Amino acid sequence: MEERIVEYRYFQPEIETMDREQMRKLQGQKLHELVEWTYARVEHYRKKMDAIGVKPDDIQTIGDIAKLPFTTKADLRDTYPTGMFAVPNTEMERIHASSGTTGNPTVVGYTKGDIESWSESVARCLVGAGATKDSVLQVSYGYGLFTGGLGLHYGGEYLGATVIPTSTGNTARQIRLMKDLGTTHLACTPSYALYLAEAIEEAGLSMEQFKLTDGVFGGEPWTLNMRREIERRLHIKAHDIYGLSEISGPGVSCECDAQMGLHVQEDHFYPEIIDPETGEVLPPGEKGELVFTTLSKRGLPLIRYRTRDITRLLYDRCQCGRTTVRMEKPDGRSDDMLIIRGVNVFPSQIESALLEIGEVNPYYMLTVDRVNNLDTLDIDVEMSESMFSDEVRRVEDIEKKIRQKIESTIGISAKIHLVEQKSLKRTEGKASRVIDKRHLT
Repeated sequence: MEERIVEYRYFQPEIETMDREQMRKLQGQKLHELVEWTYARVEHYRKKMDAIGVKPDDIQTIGDIAKLPFTTKADLRDTYPTGMFAVPNTEMERIHASSGTTGNPTVVGYTKGDIESWSESVARCLVGAGATKDSVLQVSYGYGLFTGGLGLHYGGEYLGATVIPTSTGNTARQIRLMKDLGTTHLACTPSYALYLAEAIEEAGLSMEQFKLTDGVFGGEPWTLNMRREIERRLHIKAHDIYGLSEISGPGVSCECDAQMGLHVQEDHFYPEIIDPETGEVLPPGEKGELVFTTLSKRGLPLIRYRTRDITRLLYDRCQCGRTTVRMEKPDGRSDDMLIIRGVNVFPSQIESALLEIGEVNPYYMLTVDRVNNLDTLDIDVEMSESMFSDEVRRVEDIEKKIRQKIESTIGISAKIHLVEQKSLKRTEGKASRVIDKRHLT
């Protein structure tokens, strides 16, 4: 898309442009209150703190956070369903839950105040992505137990924008409403944004018939190259929005128009970067595992929650004027990482390599297997429409080009299979891009 003149706006400038020293003082006060609240009301945390000899009075500044124990998803599953709640169910205004495909689902509760601070965080994110009270926000995330739909919905209403709750599915209707109602901001997964772009093109529509200007995309990993593809095909600016249900949902951080990292709403969520192996807090600017403490939540307060996302924090002032710390787009997860022949591989590396080549569709599937005690990696990649008229030799050349690019990117060889257009499954939710047969017995 063409460069546009940006007028940076803030939803709450008193927080978003706060001096760093003032922010740390505010965070320290909120952390002390959080620990007092949690120690008194959550037995699981009280036992963890007692086991290491830490009391609430030991936590006076934000720097004292390193004295506190970590929390993991296992803590939530081990105390299923509501053992980590700090208030009774009668005081919860809403409950969300994960799918629980790898064990007990994680149940997340929100008080009225939690919903308020969550909505406020999302509203800040939307304004950073160019939205105003005059914007029309189409929420194409799933509604229900998944936090995406309702999170963006409440944030849009909190801002005062017009919200169209289309949820997922019925793509033809999504496109018609987007065009007829003048949607300016689209919220969905990045893979569904590409799917919508494909469907718009197939319907013979031009983006000039739409009023779209921006998108806020999250819920699954995506690369800078995928961002460029979305921006090119939808004629919008694509902003990365980050969140996870355990912490609140979308709105923990989001890119502004400068796209120089995701601004963390750090008066509500305190971030740290740790070494995923040792748990040691790393210096500013170093890459490691992202950890969050929910400074404002009272229904399900979480202390030093290990997200497993790999990123780094940026403390320099953004050109938009915000002083809130920014996190780089996560480039993998410490627990979703594939180890193939002793090499650490993230699917996002494959996606980035494919989009850099630019001669195939941005749809792929990784299949990892073990044959005769040796790991194998096969990658199915969709051919573009133009490739169907190419000579066999030309197709073979592209396969070779992809194979060489992948090998130089991840350091191991892979078998590349160019497959017919639309033969790989499309998704309206989170895209599943890996089949690991080594674990199927």
